[in-house]
Amino acid sequence: MSFQACAELVERGDPDRFMATMAASPEARTVLFPLYAFNLEVARAPWVASEPMIAEMRLQFWRDVAEEIGQGKQPRAHEVVEPLAQAVQPENAALLDDLIAARRWDIYRDAFEDEAHFDRYIDATAGNLAWVAARALGAAAEAETAVRDMAWGGGVAGFLRAVPELETRSRVPLLDGRPEGVKALAERALARFRQGKAAQADISAAARPALFAFWQAEPILKAARSNPRRVADGALDASEFSRRARLLLVSMTGRL
Repeated sequence: MSFQACAELVERGDPDRFMATMAASPEARTVLFPLYAFNLEVARAPWVASEPMIAEMRLQFWRDVAEEIGQGKQPRAHEVVEPLAQAVQPENAALLDDLIAARRWDIYRDAFEDEAHFDRYIDATAGNLAWVAARALGAAAEAETAVRDMAWGGGVAGFLRAVPELETRSRVPLLDGRPEGVKALAERALARFRQGKAAQADISAAARPALFAFWQAEPILKAARSNPRRVADGALDASEFSRRARLLLVSMTGRL
């Protein structure tokens, strides 16, 4: 029942990841749905209260959960925690903790300090989640670079889609919001995503569903690069037909 609750949480709160997970095998879903439900709960935590202290407390709850998983403790009774503890090896708990810690940026209205700070945020959020999922699905150590490269590109694509909402919430999401700056970021993310794609052979077939969530990354980054103003307009998504066709191809080939 907890696994089903995770799937339902993802379906309601992160429909794109839900679709991507349903394109994976039933065995992979038992790993991906708990991880994505966890990620959804962590991503929501900074936004559910106007008081930063309450948001910090919500993130601390999940940091405590990660610590308990890392120590191999009996998981607390919670619809996401129990299946998460079954899906994640204790040695990966520190990566989840880093992911949670990075989300503290979402609580406050400070801009990113510099490019390195932005890069770490994307790697800790998108990269750690994808790498934990890939390891849980059996990825070997040599696959990490390819996984993280693709996840970084995919993470930037997702971040660019979120820019209008972040600005509505009085955040400063981009270091350089000018069209030239957006284009440069999209180009950098696209190059790294393609670098990871070129090394997909390092990722075992069983572990590749950890990357299905990034099935839209390449067309989104191309759209942002060709017309950076589409970022501010929230107009980066392809047509529904194109999105579904692309996901079908990914599910059939197992590759992005």
